[in-house]
Amino acid sequence: MRIGWRCCTPYGGPEVGKPAVDIQVDDATGRWFVDGLPMILVPQHFFLNNHFAVEAELGAERLARILAPAGRRSAYTWCEHEADEHDFSAEQVFQHYMRRLSQRGWGQFEVIELDSGKGCATVHVRHSVFVTGRPEKARRKVCSMFAPWIAGSLEFVAQRHSIKAWEVHCAAEGEHAHCLFMAAPDESA
Repeated sequence: MRIGWRCCTPYGGPEVGKPAVDIQVDDATGRWFVDGLPMILVPQHFFLNNHFAVEAELGAERLARILAPAGRRSAYTWCEHEADEHDFSAEQVFQHYMRRLSQRGWGQFEVIELDSGKGCATVHVRHSVFVTGRPEKARRKVCSMFAPWIAGSLEFVAQRHSIKAWEVHCAAEGEHAHCLFMAAPDESA
């Protein structure tokens, strides 16, 4: 395996910047790896065109229900791996996850509040790919895919498997400059 390139901006500051990660490329297969996890790099329009085509066929709520378990599980697994890889505390791994989502182009995730002991968080997302990547104005919430990611990462952080996250408001609705997500223990579970 050879080392691809290393991004220049150091990790750790409040700025998003380029992620300072080593990308390893397997010469035999062409697969990319970051911190030992396989990665795929695709153009934004490729992902969004597929996402919105499936949403148009299934409906926004059904698509969200279908994707939620996989998104939750993926976020939990990623946080578990990164906490072990970097020896992060609970709060550090949650902040790291939000920073990595930002650095990978999903939007600018900002943790406003975090109570890892209770399993509660408030997250702002500015420039969401689901909002900015849509040429027409949706006038509805379009960032539901982020909710299970926030829930799954917080489940790892809080070490409880009953966190609920939801989008309070979305920039696509036309009334807010950012999307707002809340997360808390799901008392109905």
